[in-house]
Amino acid sequence: MDELICISPVDGREYARRPATRPAQVEQAVARARAAQRDWARVPIAERRAAMLRFLAAMEALNPEIVPELAWQMGRPVRYRGELRSLAERVRTMVDIAEEALAPVDLAGADGVRRRVERVPAGVVLVIAPWNYPYLTAANAIVAALLAGNAVLLKPAAQTLLAGERFAQAMASAGLPDGLFANLLLTHEATAELIGSGEIDHVTFTGSVEGGRAIERAAAGSFTTLTLELGGKDPAYVRADADVEAAVEALADGAFYNSGQSCCAVERVYVHEAVWQPFLDGMAEAAQLHRLGDPLDPETSLGPMASAAGADKVRRQVQAAVAAGARAHVEPQLFRADSGDTAYLMPQVLTGVDHGMALMREETFGPAVGLMKVAYDEEAVWLMNDSDLGLTASIWTRDLDAAERLAPRLEAGTVFANRCDYLDPRLAWTGFKQSGRGAALGRWGFETVTRPRSFHFRGLS
Repeated sequence: MDELICISPVDGREYARRPATRPAQVEQAVARARAAQRDWARVPIAERRAAMLRFLAAMEALNPEIVPELAWQMGRPVRYRGELRSLAERVRTMVDIAEEALAPVDLAGADGVRRRVERVPAGVVLVIAPWNYPYLTAANAIVAALLAGNAVLLKPAAQTLLAGERFAQAMASAGLPDGLFANLLLTHEATAELIGSGEIDHVTFTGSVEGGRAIERAAAGSFTTLTLELGGKDPAYVRADADVEAAVEALADGAFYNSGQSCCAVERVYVHEAVWQPFLDGMAEAAQLHRLGDPLDPETSLGPMASAAGADKVRRQVQAAVAAGARAHVEPQLFRADSGDTAYLMPQVLTGVDHGMALMREETFGPAVGLMKVAYDEEAVWLMNDSDLGLTASIWTRDLDAAERLAPRLEAGTVFANRCDYLDPRLAWTGFKQSGRGAALGRWGFETVTRPRSFHFRGLS
């Protein structure tokens, strides 16, 4: 029997092992979800909203157990208290806007014809969650899907096996009908088979670009709709009029938080020559202030990356950049550049980089950021758009009118001014280019897990 195993990055030992869900169990879960969904779609939306608030309360009660589990599974320090704060913000926002977002649109005209468009639940939704934010990314899709009247099957990542069990526990505490939510432990092959079976109505996937391509191949010919939230190589532009101290503080956090393991982490920064030196000095200092160590120690600000392989990929990008002429500003011994068998990795800041380097073109997904000096806005915009990815971009300036002029020219799903690495749950979370398709959060998150249905009633005289 296939098994899914979590190897802890903390000490390299096995932390959790679970048997994969057997094919017969998967079939049963899909059938139960289909039956439960038909009844759930008829439940008043007020009751669905109340159920999601009960789910949130259950997650809050579980958080003291979830936080150390996350540290062991993927290395996030316990000092950050897990993902609950952002989770609560997103759940409450989606609950608040659900009734309005899902309300029918009345288009009746003077001709006496009754016209109406309603949002109809997709049916059975499969949510494929990543390990880097196993609660937040999953909840983005799960909560909207359940509020809209769907059933949900969750496939958690093997690295964060226990997250799916915690979701199932909280859903049971919330009193959801039997079968409406199920946690499935699937191999990649079993996941592809399920997607291609035609039994899933919608798939939400968060992961790499290559993973997104695999999902598209699996869904080919099934007519299953997809939401794909894929990679990022997110840029920032620090203008001459920026508040440098504030920009350093926020961009260092955006680049290094969670060991840089975020699709919307800041991975490249273009700095106006007028503020180049103070910004560089600030970023290098911020990187070296991190305390790298045991994520279960409350004093640790940076734990290990989720795997030694992921950390080694970052090392290779940095080493290749340095070999090509870049300068690394964090001491090599702190960076552990010569060790390829550990997941522990200090942040790194590099200058002398260019777009011929993998560090500035390929997703790093780790705590390393490249800085380039620019002379004017046009140069920054061109460089920011010089990527196959387009998830977020940020502009740092005291002049919001300038930000308004520049932002529409940036090829990214979200453009920030004086902020980065944040999902506003009232806005659409989406990506341009190879960063994905579809959207999560806001009213647009409901649209991805529903279908429009039109009504046209003509009276007889």
